[in-house]
Amino acid sequence: MTAAPSAGAGFLDRAHALLADFPVVDGHNDLPWALREHVRYDLDRLDIADDTSRLLHTDIPRLRLGGVGGQFWSVYVQSDMAGDDAVSATLEQIDVVGQLLARHPADLARALTADDMETARREGRIASLMGAEGGHSINNSLATLRALYTLGVRYMTLTHNDNLAWADSATDVPGVGGLSAFGREVVREMNRVGMLVDLSHVAAMTMRDALAVTEAPVIFSHSSARAVCDHPRNIPDDVLELLPGNGGVAMVTFVPKFVLPEAVEWNRQADENMTAHGLHPLSTTAEAMKVHEAFEVSHPRPVATVSTVADHLDHMRGVAGVDHIGIGGDYDGTPFTPVGLDDVSGYPNLIAELLARKWSTTDLAKLTWQNAVRALRAAEDVSRQLTAERGPSRATIAELDG
Repeated sequence: MTAAPSAGAGFLDRAHALLADFPVVDGHNDLPWALREHVRYDLDRLDIADDTSRLLHTDIPRLRLGGVGGQFWSVYVQSDMAGDDAVSATLEQIDVVGQLLARHPADLARALTADDMETARREGRIASLMGAEGGHSINNSLATLRALYTLGVRYMTLTHNDNLAWADSATDVPGVGGLSAFGREVVREMNRVGMLVDLSHVAAMTMRDALAVTEAPVIFSHSSARAVCDHPRNIPDDVLELLPGNGGVAMVTFVPKFVLPEAVEWNRQADENMTAHGLHPLSTTAEAMKVHEAFEVSHPRPVATVSTVADHLDHMRGVAGVDHIGIGGDYDGTPFTPVGLDDVSGYPNLIAELLARKWSTTDLAKLTWQNAVRALRAAEDVSRQLTAERGPSRATIAELDG
């Protein structure tokens, strides 16, 4: 369990009490990919009912300690996967989430709707949803998008770290200038089926294009404020200002290179070092962590804290409003985490810090639970309206983009 923050024990007690009533809905956890990397989905070898802290940020005991009541499990696949390989790997990720739910029914509840989330909360179980991280997972096919929804995927991040033919990523060179015609059709079809449009990872122009097209609330499943830490993965203020009109939710992430300015350059060098050792920069395997540890000997790592993350939330609340912010830690998708937010048991430390900063319990309930549930419910409402008006889109990228 992580250490208490500087806010003090009294605030921590209040944080636990609040989370008992309004637990955290976390927008993004990469446990499925970590299970692929560490044990190739062999859940007998790595059982999250037990303490997995030697390898993972996530297990059921620590989720309970952290006051987590809802989790979007990322069914991410690397963006250098393409075509049917990306689709198949996404299906494998969906499959392992299903295995986790089957193995741990007393703790994890499959959730497909906002009502399911509320039912899980009443039952004291963790509402488990899925989000696909990157439009490469649909291989330019709207039918595949619909199939993922049928399998339980409730958001799709439009891109990951690389551009698609129809959408620009935040961490790639400009391609189509935001969304192409087919990209806009993807957003419309996501609205129609009820899948949340996730704008983490996308370029600022893609964010603006999607917000101009969407008829339902968007989310940022794991992004922070660019005005506080100038990283392209973060959200510019002009986009945050659009969220009240859209009804969307920006879910702050804990990844140090996205929240701490001093960490941006350090991580660029660390990524280059990983690549030089023949490893993917995002890998969190034991081998990868040894490479990182050796690098840190000569390159001391800037360390983020609970306060660092709270600074982002203060800013995001000031720009977007308290009805449009949430939490998306990105646990098991990053090799490093802030002090006090070391793993999924750390959320009470963040809530205690915000209590010390005079956040009200009403505002914190919105941050932890209510905003995310409201956004999903609104997407469902829009879907009911749109499915009554039009059928499935049969558009192709060749037809719309040439």
